[in-house]
Amino acid sequence: MSTTSERRALVIGASRGLGLVLATELTRRGWKVTATTRQHGGELAAHADASNGKLRVEPLEMTSSEELAALRNRLEGTRLDLLFVNAAIDRGNLPINQVPTDMFTEVMITNALSPLRALEALRGLVAPGGTVAIMSSEQGSISQNTEDGYELYKASKAALNQLMRSYATRNADDGQTKLLIDPGHNQTELGGPDAPLTPQESIPAVVDVLEGQAGIPGLQFLDRHGESVPW
Repeated sequence: MSTTSERRALVIGASRGLGLVLATELTRRGWKVTATTRQHGGELAAHADASNGKLRVEPLEMTSSEELAALRNRLEGTRLDLLFVNAAIDRGNLPINQVPTDMFTEVMITNALSPLRALEALRGLVAPGGTVAIMSSEQGSISQNTEDGYELYKASKAALNQLMRSYATRNADDGQTKLLIDPGHNQTELGGPDAPLTPQESIPAVVDVLEGQAGIPGLQFLDRHGESVPW
């Protein structure tokens, strides 16, 4: 992480929920944050307007390689201490034999393929010793998959974790901190209104983990308390 007082972060997928709270929590702690959204306006824009320049918004459809390349070009010359990718969708609780092929493809592209494409496109902006991180879930843990339900979502997160493992192996010598983060079950559009946590409760702990792990190279799969999640 940068030794200067101004730490810089790029948060991919910050229009609402966990990503929005992550971007605002980082700015609250003095980070200078660029946050992406597919939408104009909204709560993220309002936070940016009130941030005295600490938070800026960039448009991005993360599933588009062309838009990722355009964002990379717009950020040329920026040096990041943290690149955090937050993106996931859920298409309901169908057993896998009832999942349509187009639904399977959509979820896998959004939850597994696109986050790694984002890392690949933007990792060159991360400073030596910086951190690349992705929002994962304990639902992606194969060893902890002991309850029925949400088979496609679980598979997409397991695929994400495996792809991140491959990424870390291929880039083992770059010195960067690599993290998969399980934020817990939160009251978001994806997590539902009955979840036990709110983003305002879980994300400060997530940022504690990000800050605490900075400068430790290699890949870890951690929960919001900094404890290892079984693969």
